[in-house]
Amino acid sequence: MSGTRITDQQVSLYMSKRKQHTQEIAAAKAGISVRSARRIERDSQLPSQKPRRYWRSRPDPFVEVWDTEVVPMLASEPRLQAITILRKLQDDHPDQYPDSMRRTLERRISKWRAVSGPAKEVFFPQEHAPGIRALSDFTDMQALGITISGVPFPHRLYHFVFAFSRWEYAQVVEGGESFEALSSGLQNALWQAGGCPREHRTDSLSAAFKNLKEQEDFTTRYEALLDHYGMTGTRNNRGLGHENGSVESSHRYLKEAVDQALMLRGHRDFEDRAAYEALLREVVMRRNRRHAAAFRLEREQLTDLPPRRTTDFAEEEARVTRCSTFTVRGILYSAPSRLIGHRLKVRVYGDRLDCYLSGAMVFSTPRGSHAAHSTRRAIDYRHFIEGLKRKPQAFKGLAFRDDLFPREAYRRTWEQLDARLSQRDACKTMVGLLELAAMDGIEAVLAVRLEAMLGDGDLPDLEALREEFSPRQADHPVIHVQMPATSCYDALLGQGVAA
Repeated sequence: MSGTRITDQQVSLYMSKRKQHTQEIAAAKAGISVRSARRIERDSQLPSQKPRRYWRSRPDPFVEVWDTEVVPMLASEPRLQAITILRKLQDDHPDQYPDSMRRTLERRISKWRAVSGPAKEVFFPQEHAPGIRALSDFTDMQALGITISGVPFPHRLYHFVFAFSRWEYAQVVEGGESFEALSSGLQNALWQAGGCPREHRTDSLSAAFKNLKEQEDFTTRYEALLDHYGMTGTRNNRGLGHENGSVESSHRYLKEAVDQALMLRGHRDFEDRAAYEALLREVVMRRNRRHAAAFRLEREQLTDLPPRRTTDFAEEEARVTRCSTFTVRGILYSAPSRLIGHRLKVRVYGDRLDCYLSGAMVFSTPRGSHAAHSTRRAIDYRHFIEGLKRKPQAFKGLAFRDDLFPREAYRRTWEQLDARLSQRDACKTMVGLLELAAMDGIEAVLAVRLEAMLGDGDLPDLEALREEFSPRQADHPVIHVQMPATSCYDALLGQGVAA
């Protein structure tokens, strides 16, 4: 066929088949044309015995502009594509270089780059010894389309991998690539693995290394973390993610495994974060079982863990305002109203905030996100129910009103109430619905009921919903206890002495 050299094996096969078949059939069985078959029968040499032809059979269409125009462009900017150069030649020489010459130009440029082009980066394959290197990185999971109770769940994974055995650990991170997330994930991975490697490698994480755009110096904290576990910290060069390839390639395979598990599951919605984390653990454990033999070798070479973990949080101070809110790292959080006016010690973890007053933890709340699509608020509507019951009209113009809705169904219900009822009735009904939602186990069930009502075009009947969902007083049987006479005990004591 055109463009493919005939091999010695094809010639031998053709000559063998030619003894029993016609020229056309033998050529077809050897995968060559009839014209080539006739040439083979006339020639006594095998293809390997003939010198290759290196001269052109057609005139070079770019001979006039190659040295004067094309090569100077490539020399000044070697990354120029052939199609870009062809468009430039078409502009400078109209009707002389049609699009059909693109493949010819691509071959010429490819040959020039191989002979005279700049040197390319060389990739050096590495052999990893057990117990030497582990790698950490974060990877975004938004493309998988995971939802929690129907609400999109933007998050990423902290991913830890041993370079030798490929044993891995993954942890859900809702916020950014913070030091707290790195410290928590790394320590969880090391304690689950049962030992420490000699070297821990990352890319240029701002959580671990001091970069120019960072205000806070995380380097000291990261070095303290490494010293606690007896590890040496290294990182790859900026912009060269392949140098962290052992974990970068694992990102793709882990995401594919999670994606396949979600396909097998039939849907991507989870009741809560714990259910999603359970699926993730199952996927990681299944992948780790394939590396069990290599991990046993790795485990023998790991150094011992320290007697205890080190801190995986940062401490901040925040005062609870009269609005029952406080701010930590640019994110507005809500707090129980009883804490208004108090200054809290806040421990900032990768996934939560633990708030302390006089050394005692008073409450904990999920950590907010600095993502671009986030409102930078982490408001819990339960903290405002009692206040809104006393002042329901304040709900209408509340600055963070939309952050009070725990689910989309509640927001849509408020839109209908606001449009079809008076302000007084709309606010009173919405506050009553939020009060119902705050009961244990009612929020999700009530959201489903509200969705059904909105689908039918009805407004919620607050009293009927209270009757349906409010806890009922249990009927306890009346038990009458008859106290025996004290003389009965004397008789029992007498029996005991006789025994």
